[in-house]
Amino acid sequence: MMNISRVGVDLAKNVFQIHGTDNQGNPTWKRKLSRDKWIAAICKAVPRGSEIGMEACAGSHHWARRLTEHGYQVKLIPPQFVIPYVKSNKNDANDAEAICEAMSRPHMRFVKVKTVEQQDIQAIHRVRSELMSQRTAKINQVRGLVAEYGLVAPKQAESLRKALPLWLEDAENGLTPRFRHLLHGLSMDLGYLYDRIAKLDQEIKEIANSDPMAVRLQQLRGVGPLVATALIAAVGDGQQFAKGRQMSAALGLTPKQFSSGGKDKLLGISKRGDAYLRTILIHGARAAIYKAKIRDDKLSVWVTSLAKRRHVNVAAVALANKTVRMAWAMMKNNVDYDPDYAVAA
Repeated sequence: MMNISRVGVDLAKNVFQIHGTDNQGNPTWKRKLSRDKWIAAICKAVPRGSEIGMEACAGSHHWARRLTEHGYQVKLIPPQFVIPYVKSNKNDANDAEAICEAMSRPHMRFVKVKTVEQQDIQAIHRVRSELMSQRTAKINQVRGLVAEYGLVAPKQAESLRKALPLWLEDAENGLTPRFRHLLHGLSMDLGYLYDRIAKLDQEIKEIANSDPMAVRLQQLRGVGPLVATALIAAVGDGQQFAKGRQMSAALGLTPKQFSSGGKDKLLGISKRGDAYLRTILIHGARAAIYKAKIRDDKLSVWVTSLAKRRHVNVAAVALANKTVRMAWAMMKNNVDYDPDYAVAA
């Protein structure tokens, strides 16, 4: 085998670029390999136990698991942390070299490799989110079309769904036979989307009730099956974070800092990381704030007071931030939710 201790891999659809270095960082191996041969080439040329780095992108978790099975230490790097190390023009060879250089930095941040189960759950959430978008688009399309015929659609989506068969049955509302046929098709499309979303919601609920960690996370305010499973899919057991604030920062729920000339200024939340998870965490926090008005525990008193002093959206983000920190503590220490420590989290 070659004298290789570190390898950077630039992933692509069909051809992968390899850049290997020795212990001193000197290049010792540069190759461009096809998708079906690169793993075998790595196993032949690179000693077991060596570090192999890749950008955390599509397919990276799959390849990371494959390489781990062969005894390599795999490090996934967020793409934005690789960009500063790209020399000269951007191409596959320079990208692989940049990955190799970035992974050698002592304080580089890495992404934990997801399990197949995590990716399954994440896929369910992604499909559900897309179906929700399609449903919203379909509802808005119906609103716009019926308005052209003098009909006013109800504000609530469920009310509009119930109104569709009534419009189709009403012979006196001025709808033409051609448009009635078209509206019937839209009603069928909408029904299909509702059914698909309902089935995925049921699947998410079953996963949440069967996973011990998801069951525990649902003890938190504003956390149901949807948030609990999405959190597990995104961060796993949370062991990659040293403290709760790091996990909250990774999800973009902490303030963005701007410092210059010795003056520190905190801006709005950074919004880095998983936008979908951050969104549903904040939605859950809004629901928790609404229910907190009729409760007298420490957390409810704190968030209700904050909502009165600041905008309710500020309170929702603050509660979501605190929820993530508490979730990390529960994951890290394998403990249940303790209301007495909720405000201090």
